[in-house]
Amino acid sequence: MSSSHDLTGRVAVITGASSGIGEHTAIALAARGAAVALIARRAHRLAALAERIRRAGGRAAPFATDVTDAAALDATAAQVRDALGPAGIVFNNAGVMLPTPVTGADAAPWERQVDLNIRGLNHTVRAFVPQLVEAAAAQGVADLVNTASIAARTLFPTFSVYAASKAYATHFGNTLRAELGPRNVRVTTLEPGIVDTELQGHIADDRVRERLQGTRQTVEWLQPEDIAELVCFVACQPARVNLAQIAVLPTRQAA
Repeated sequence: MSSSHDLTGRVAVITGASSGIGEHTAIALAARGAAVALIARRAHRLAALAERIRRAGGRAAPFATDVTDAAALDATAAQVRDALGPAGIVFNNAGVMLPTPVTGADAAPWERQVDLNIRGLNHTVRAFVPQLVEAAAAQGVADLVNTASIAARTLFPTFSVYAASKAYATHFGNTLRAELGPRNVRVTTLEPGIVDTELQGHIADDRVRERLQGTRQTVEWLQPEDIAELVCFVACQPARVNLAQIAVLPTRQAA
């Protein structure tokens, strides 16, 4: 299957861009010529990343925005269009993983995962789909890439809300593909296995964190740049090709 690796002329939006998968994807897309809009809450991290991309000859603009704030994200979308042009690639990547026993008394981790993994996902789609449609009309294709998880189709104790939120992302993306495909907007759902990012550091339960860390003894975890390269591969396909749903696992991870 042939593909062009040049994304010059395309504008890419990355949420969750301040670290991990989002950060490495921004660097990879910029290296292929895309202008990148960096969205996350940590302004100082975004500013440093934008400067790094510019020093390497790329084009980047930081936008410190909380994707759970729909009005703020709508305003950011307008700013992105004014600064860089209509978004032709949107990597909907912001998310959080907070495994919590169903018997736990604290509802905050559940609510946070619903807010970011579901509502934030929805807000990003609503804010940027008009630009994706516009870009597709002008360039022949546009891409919406949503980050789900292999947890969407497997069972992990204490990960019920996280897994359900990622199952939402998978089904939402598949349904959006049916709606947006006729308008030349491709929709791709990525379902990674274990990736070495900040997500693991957010786990409050020592036993869960230690169990997850223990898998390093037998499994070489994926790195953020592995997912970044996959996003680039998706966006670089010929316009007729939509890689709709991709599960990507460490070689030794069974499920």
